[in-house]
Amino acid sequence: MAINEIRSELTSSIVNHILVVEDEQDTAFFLKTLLEEHAYHVTVAKDGGQAHSSFSMHKPDFVILDLIMPQESGFEICERMKQKESEVPILILTAINSPESRQLANRVGADGYLVKPFDTDELLELIKEISDDVWEHAHSETTSTAAQKHIHFFCSCGKRIKVKVKHRGRTLTCPACREALIVPLHD
Repeated sequence: MAINEIRSELTSSIVNHILVVEDEQDTAFFLKTLLEEHAYHVTVAKDGGQAHSSFSMHKPDFVILDLIMPQESGFEICERMKQKESEVPILILTAINSPESRQLANRVGADGYLVKPFDTDELLELIKEISDDVWEHAHSETTSTAAQKHIHFFCSCGKRIKVKVKHRGRTLTCPACREALIVPLHD
């Protein structure tokens, strides 16, 4: 059996329950139907309150999250979910297509970013890829103790920055371009 076939089987056994956080009823219905056709169990939440309740009560294996939500933004929802369970993959699915939005999504812990309108095959493939990546990262035996004490990220100028984990969420200045940066809360 090829490695990709094994990975595919692992992913399908890892991702069974997907939480879709989407306030637009037609989009939520479309996503629920599509995912259920591919043998996923799907729960839909239409706002942050429902999302947090469902996330806490029925920990999903994967989250698909819109950014434009009533009362609480998708960024805030993502950050709170990642603080509770950093190993649950979160894919941002939004109409916002800007570098700033992608950077903020990365800083709050999102594992992927897909812009609407989207290709359904691409969405399904991203679910597999992201869940594989998050699972491998969480279960990697090669993580050294030094890597656990430091995080690495990139400035928009391309400079790779290494800081201690205790600096997560703090602001620092890039030594290359002098731009103010916020240290990501999650890897």
